[in-house]
Amino acid sequence: MAASKSKSAKSGSASKATYRRVIVKVSGEALSGPDGFGIHQPTIDRIAADLVAARKLGVQLGVVVGGGNILRGVKMSSESLSRPTADAMGMLATVMNGLVLEAAIERLGAPARAMTALAMPQVCETYERQRALRHFDENRVVVFAGGTGNPFFTTDTTAVLRAAEMGCDAVLKATDVDGVYSADPKKDPKAERYERLSLKEAFDRDLKVLDATAFALARENAMPIIVFSIRKPGAIETTLRGEGRFTTVGG
Repeated sequence: MAASKSKSAKSGSASKATYRRVIVKVSGEALSGPDGFGIHQPTIDRIAADLVAARKLGVQLGVVVGGGNILRGVKMSSESLSRPTADAMGMLATVMNGLVLEAAIERLGAPARAMTALAMPQVCETYERQRALRHFDENRVVVFAGGTGNPFFTTDTTAVLRAAEMGCDAVLKATDVDGVYSADPKKDPKAERYERLSLKEAFDRDLKVLDATAFALARENAMPIIVFSIRKPGAIETTLRGEGRFTTVGG
């Protein structure tokens, strides 16, 4: 599949969602809002409202949250800790984010369930595939925290893994920019936005869409990755309608 570049918005008038069940990958950094660190409650509330609006389209939603707003395991491991220990701390950070997002969704009147790959039953539900599938079938927004439960794996890999396990139609990767570009658009004003790429093209061109493990999982499971900007209100709902600006990788 040839890559296509576009500087214009992808337009459409679809009133229904393009997908039946998806995973939305939200980085920890996105949850810090303008503060750049920690949990920014207005940003959490905005993302929760967007998820609730998207749910009303009839889409079954799972969310994989990162923890970089609180702690990044890779950075910690380079300073003073072993990588497994640092990654465990990063996974705990994702649980904190998951609990905050779960509470924000439920305040808006939608059912949600945080599940963690790290067993901590006093805090939230331990991830089990069949139980998670029941939550989807009962139309809860399922918030997946704790990464894969193992060190050395990113939350990008977690998102693709959970999408494959849950039988999802796509992964929506929320970023700071409205798609995949030929270069960093914040540094290169001539960078061109791709409207569509194959997974192989994105990997071969080292476009930093996913890490290598996540790419391998996505290719093996023919899982499309939809890259969009989370910074605007309603971005998740708009992307699910097939409107707005985003890049489709694979599919």
